[in-house]
Amino acid sequence: MGFKLKIEKFDEYLEILRHEYKVYAPVKLRGKGTFTDTDTIRYQEIKSIEEVEFDLKSSFSPKEIILPITQTLFYFTEKDCIEPKFDEKKILIFLRSCDVHSMMRLDEIYLRNGNEDYYYKTLREKVKFVLMGCSVSFENCFCASMGSNKTEDYDMYNKIQGDEVFVNCKSEELMKYFNEDKDCEVEVEPEFVQTNEIVVTIPENLDQRVNKSKMWDEYSQRCIACGRCNFVCCTCTCFTMQDILYKENKNVGERRRVWASCQVDGYSDMAGGHGFRKDKKDRMRFKIMHKIYDFKKRTGYHMCVGCGRCDDICPEYISFSNCVNKLNKAMDEVE
Repeated sequence: MGFKLKIEKFDEYLEILRHEYKVYAPVKLRGKGTFTDTDTIRYQEIKSIEEVEFDLKSSFSPKEIILPITQTLFYFTEKDCIEPKFDEKKILIFLRSCDVHSMMRLDEIYLRNGNEDYYYKTLREKVKFVLMGCSVSFENCFCASMGSNKTEDYDMYNKIQGDEVFVNCKSEELMKYFNEDKDCEVEVEPEFVQTNEIVVTIPENLDQRVNKSKMWDEYSQRCIACGRCNFVCCTCTCFTMQDILYKENKNVGERRRVWASCQVDGYSDMAGGHGFRKDKKDRMRFKIMHKIYDFKKRTGYHMCVGCGRCDDICPEYISFSNCVNKLNKAMDEVE
């Protein structure tokens, strides 16, 4: 059972909630797209439910909220290391089912991979999820094939219809902010897509023999190693380290971790000049196999959630879903 409120009334409760929470949601940024007359949809802090873009898929994933693009790990002087202060406010994120599933992948890597990542955990423990339903499948989505089109792991569900907001709140902590009248109670169930136009089939016999297939050769010419697919992906987690030295005193500065991409030149370089996966076809093979083979062998489920953002962003129109489907013929080839 849920309830409904007028948008104005919901925003009043949201303003009270914002005293303790930073509220993030996908927002349409007009004129901020690839070209000057195009828009983009990106996660930003909001003050009103009307700012949320419910009808279009976000161009970037919500992972940058709990896994910042650039994050200072500590400041250092000649004698001391100082931990940066974290914002005391909690975090509320509006996201779709596939992105809820992606958070489980991030948790697997940063919390259940042998050692807990302190910086990720500090932010992750403060997060609550507001589910956004999907009444229709978006372009390039294949979430149904990856089993991420539905979820029960959310704290609240919101939907706007006309001038009303429909709410299904599962969190007692969040519920205390909404002192709705009993007359407003209605049945509210999340909307989930059942099928996508794009269907992905992963070979049941997939193994590392596919690495020798000729299917990877085309990506040496097509891929330009820009790394966009990694940066919009909601489950990519790689980063590199930077030491920033201050001009006033080169013994004083800060250490940051910054997002990195397995597709760009230099990512796999080692001391001594040796580098793995110098060819772009090898990088593409590594990414694909990690998303649908290596990760599953360790965890029991696929890393990719089928959001399709990598297909949306690629300037060379390389399709992740098409590449995965080609693996079926590739396995026949190697066998």
